[in-house]
Amino acid sequence: TVSAFANTPEPPYYAVIFTNQRVANSGDDGYAAMADRMAELAAQQDGYLGAESTRDADGFGITVSYWRDEASIANWKKNAEHTLAREAGNERWYEHFETRVARVERAYAKAMAGQ
Repeated sequence: TVSAFANTPEPPYYAVIFTNQRVANSGDDGYAAMADRMAELAAQQDGYLGAESTRDADGFGITVSYWRDEASIANWKKNAEHTLAREAGNERWYEHFETRVARVERAYAKAMAGQ
């Protein structure tokens, strides 16, 4: 079974926290395909460590991507295809979003029995 949890290394590393609200009643409008493509493309970037994402029924979502260092994050932001996706998000998909970058200093986990 595939875990929804990113398999991150021992800290320190970085987290990019993308919190967003989809435009109400906008339908998919290509969103799912673009989100899948961005996940695939991010995974190919040097310094990418993984991601975790969730969205509720009202369109509120949080995606946390994990990166080795700030240079990896900067390179991902400069990626041309990622730039086009961000522009589409601004124009079509998000009524509000916030992006936060944090350094992970400590991490704790509890695995389910049998894992």
